[in-house]
Amino acid sequence: MNTPTPRSNTIRSILPVSLLALGLALGACAEDVDRTAEPDDTELEVATTDGEAEALALKIDAAEFGSLELGAKIVGPQGPEVKSSLKTAEGNFADITSYVACPKGMDKCDPKTAPKGTIYTYVHTVYPGEDNDASTGAGRGNDSSDIEIAEAFKMLQPAFGFNGVAGYSELEVEAALDKAARVVITCHDGSLVWTVNATGEDNTWEQAEPITFFWQSTLPPAGPSDVYAIVANYTEATGMGPFPAATAGAEAGCKAPSTAR
Repeated sequence: MNTPTPRSNTIRSILPVSLLALGLALGACAEDVDRTAEPDDTELEVATTDGEAEALALKIDAAEFGSLELGAKIVGPQGPEVKSSLKTAEGNFADITSYVACPKGMDKCDPKTAPKGTIYTYVHTVYPGEDNDASTGAGRGNDSSDIEIAEAFKMLQPAFGFNGVAGYSELEVEAALDKAARVVITCHDGSLVWTVNATGEDNTWEQAEPITFFWQSTLPPAGPSDVYAIVANYTEATGMGPFPAATAGAEAGCKAPSTAR
């Protein structure tokens, strides 16, 4: 695994320009944050600069994963969960376990028989530096790389059918960082990006600290696609996960008007 290169030389080649502005705006805000405050008190609510205005325009309100009430999972060729690795040609940077669930009350989740209007929840748990692939003979807790800092989890294609609801596990973020940490969800060219804002250089999202992210769509998965990525050690590593197919009227992804209800 390559030694991490300086942030200033690489981050612009990894994250979109709009996310760079978001990181700078929120980073400037974070310097003045009272770390004794509750997480809600640290949210950026009023734009006072052009950079903050751009951040607010891109931001999607985050929902708490623990508050979801989900029904049965879709059972595909790999079973109810899809396990994959987020990697580059140099090796694995993280593992990802994903599934898609129907709403509470549905004891079978089959898109072929699901009623019209069913909302599908795409869930992804990302394990920086871990190898959870049973086919390799490794399991949870086995290190596949040394991740010193992970900054974001994101899509590489528009979030087809996105209904406006996305979020993450606040408990897992708190366990990995602390109560003042924030995950900011933004929309870039129709794709969702979860940016993990560390509370300090010594308290970042790193090795063996799983975080669960989720988003919802009006479309069922078309199968695993190579459309997810982690930005870790200032490198973008990609991998497979369940994803819907592009559908007429849903091509805009998260730029489309919200259909949440």
